[in-house]
Amino acid sequence: MQRDHLKVGLTALVGGLLLGSLDFVWIKWMPYPFAELGNSTATWALAAFLYGYWLRTGWTRAAIGASVLLVIAVPAYYVTATLIQSDELSVAWSPTSLLWMVFGVLASVVFGIGGTLAREPGWRHIVGTALPAAVFFEEAARFVGRLDDPSYEPGSGWNVMIDVALGILAVVLVGRSNRNRALALAAALPLAALIYLAFALVS
Repeated sequence: MQRDHLKVGLTALVGGLLLGSLDFVWIKWMPYPFAELGNSTATWALAAFLYGYWLRTGWTRAAIGASVLLVIAVPAYYVTATLIQSDELSVAWSPTSLLWMVFGVLASVVFGIGGTLAREPGWRHIVGTALPAAVFFEEAARFVGRLDDPSYEPGSGWNVMIDVALGILAVVLVGRSNRNRALALAAALPLAALIYLAFALVS
C-alpha cells in the first residue's frame, strides 16, 4: 500500500514537472498551428487521462495523482518561462495561475478517472474511451467559433482539423474493437457538448 502511494506521488510529481516545462518549450519553438497544442486545454486533459490509463489503479488514486500532475505542471510552466526567457517568476503563484490549478483539479478528477474507465469492461470502457475525443472535439468547436474573429491567428481551420484528428486517433488507439470505437465516437459528441457548456459557464 505504501509503495502504491509512493508510486502515485513520484510519478505525478515528475509528470507534472515534465508536462509544464515541455509545454512551454513546445509553444516557444514549434511552428503554428502545432504550437497551439501547447495552449490547448484538451492536451492537458489528455495528460490527466493518460496518467489514469497508465496507472492501472482505482478511481481515487487516479484522480488524486492526475490532480497533483496538473497542479505541479502550472508553476513548472512559469518557472521554465523564467529560466528560458526571464519572465517574472511571481506569475507562478499569481491569481491566474491559482485559477488554472483549480481548473486542473476539476479536469483531473474527470479525465484521471476516465483513464481508468477506459481499461474497464462494458459501458465504462465506452465512456472512458470517449472522453479524450470529447475534449478535443469541444476545443475544435471553440476554434470554429473563432474562424471569423480577426483577433485570432489566421488559419484556425488547421486547429480544427488537428483537434478532430487527435480526437479520432485517441479513440482508435484506446478502443478495443471497431464496435467499441464507433460507440465511443458517438458518445463523444454529447460529452463534447457538455464540456462546451461548462466552458461557456466559467468563461
